[in-house]
Amino acid sequence: MKKTALVIMAAGIGSRFGKGIKQLAPVGPNGEIIMEYSIYDALEAGFNKVVFIIRKDLEEEFRAVIGNKIEQITEVEYAFQSLEDLPDGFEKPADRTKPWGTGQAVLAAKNVLSEPFMVINADDYYGKEAYVKVHDYLVQKQPEDGLLHICMAGFRLGNTLSDNGSVTRGVCHIENGALVGVTETHDIYKTENGAESRSADGTAEELDVNSLVSMNMWGLTPAFMDVLEKGFVEFLQGLDAADIKKEYLLPEMIDRLIKEGKAKVDVLDTKDTWFGVTYQEDKEVVIAAFDRLAKEGVYPETLYK
Repeated sequence: MKKTALVIMAAGIGSRFGKGIKQLAPVGPNGEIIMEYSIYDALEAGFNKVVFIIRKDLEEEFRAVIGNKIEQITEVEYAFQSLEDLPDGFEKPADRTKPWGTGQAVLAAKNVLSEPFMVINADDYYGKEAYVKVHDYLVQKQPEDGLLHICMAGFRLGNTLSDNGSVTRGVCHIENGALVGVTETHDIYKTENGAESRSADGTAEELDVNSLVSMNMWGLTPAFMDVLEKGFVEFLQGLDAADIKKEYLLPEMIDRLIKEGKAKVDVLDTKDTWFGVTYQEDKEVVIAAFDRLAKEGVYPETLYK
């Protein structure tokens, strides 16, 4: 069986992880957090390694809450994202407090990854279908044409909305099954007729609920890491004093590779419904959803024995 890894970006969680952070609140019948369902689905789809990207100061607590449990069932590695982890020749600006972004987060795992891998957010539930599709893509032999061949799971916009407020989504532009661009769209609201984005001036634009959006679920390769590393150096070289909060973001880097003709990103259409605790009011909806999935037999009553 070909080795494939699930990489979970969890470095953005707060110091009270497991003690009240809304995105990582207990949601399963036995107090499971969303991340546990993601790992379950990934292992079921064929992934056989998990990499947690966390902050070093959370390692002990993180292992106690979830890491030690997962280590009993599959290979686990840890990578640590920090503001000080920079390429040679660069130092953290004295007044920089904001994390460097998802691009640097994934790059932090470079030394523990030698196999194709999938990247996800720690606090999003993606459903089962996307894991199967991304895994099957990663184990396929890709053309040797000088391009980076990577993939993205695309979710139907209508399946990613909250009943309790607006969301931001990357609306995908696709040609012949490949991603050609992403429009970051803010203030998207669920409506009686579907969805709309609302501007500060009060105008609204109706959106197609069947359009595909990015939920930061990518299928990547070790070769991509070399490009990501080079891109981070270029990002840092381009910063000035006014960019003190600017982040090196994974979607922006991938978009740049597409526009430069260096990568082909295949979009894998998934019809599963996304869950997430964007608002405190979402928590009860998510708890009910996981309770229903357990009752329907989609998940066992106890995920990990």
